[in-house]
Amino acid sequence: MNATRNTFLVQITDPHIREPGRLAYGRINTAPYLRRAVDSVLALRQRPDAVVLTGDLCDFGREAEYAHLAALLAPLLADLPVYLLPGNHDERGQLRRSFAGHAYLQGGGEFVQYSVRVGALRLVALDTVAPGQSHGELCTRRLDWLERELAACSGEPVVIAMHHPPFRTLIGHMDKIGLREGAERLEAIVARHPNVERIICGHLHRAIDVRFGGSIASTCPAPAHQVALDLQPDAASAWMLEPPAFRVHAWDGQRLVSHLAASGIFEGPYPFHENGMLID
Repeated sequence: MNATRNTFLVQITDPHIREPGRLAYGRINTAPYLRRAVDSVLALRQRPDAVVLTGDLCDFGREAEYAHLAALLAPLLADLPVYLLPGNHDERGQLRRSFAGHAYLQGGGEFVQYSVRVGALRLVALDTVAPGQSHGELCTRRLDWLERELAACSGEPVVIAMHHPPFRTLIGHMDKIGLREGAERLEAIVARHPNVERIICGHLHRAIDVRFGGSIASTCPAPAHQVALDLQPDAASAWMLEPPAFRVHAWDGQRLVSHLAASGIFEGPYPFHENGMLID
């Protein structure tokens, strides 16, 4: 296998950044957690070709929040292509104004949708935001755009990025604010395009993987807080400080292999062998 063909796409999601000194949900300062995630990405042994953030970049979509986000992302922005996507906590107009230098954000009319090359991959970003609502939607116009984009890149391996996952997660309070419109048509579109290697999503603050349209749809943990894992339909809406993580999606020329990478600095690596012998 030719290692020179490998492409590495890192996914971070749901940082929920507030203004400096402000706490998300009145309890957690999310900024140090994102800073730790950025440091972890930059410490990866394989340099990513790009980083995509799949929504809920800030908590209320305010100018000061996006300014704080930009400062926290500055080490990544200085070294790597970074692609942003809105979630239900974001505000499209302010996102575009705050990141005016990101040309890919400025097209697409009403929606923040774009298609970019990342090494050997094609990253196609879908906007699932329903303004003023927590749930997501994929209307006819957004899905028509996706059909055109996929038709134009039929020979390329594609990763579709979106905020709201297009499947039931069985976490009841999150499914109530999931993708309420467009999931069935999206699955039919994906099924017609076998070059769609992965649909990567945010919103759930957990790692979840589901077969979808003949491909795989997944969600990603957040840099700070995670949604509590409770599959009772009437479980309370709650979050926890479980270990944070991000995804590394690696294309080897034949398949997309997705890894879960812990956010933080840990002991090691230590060798299993010394002088060719297993250490006792």
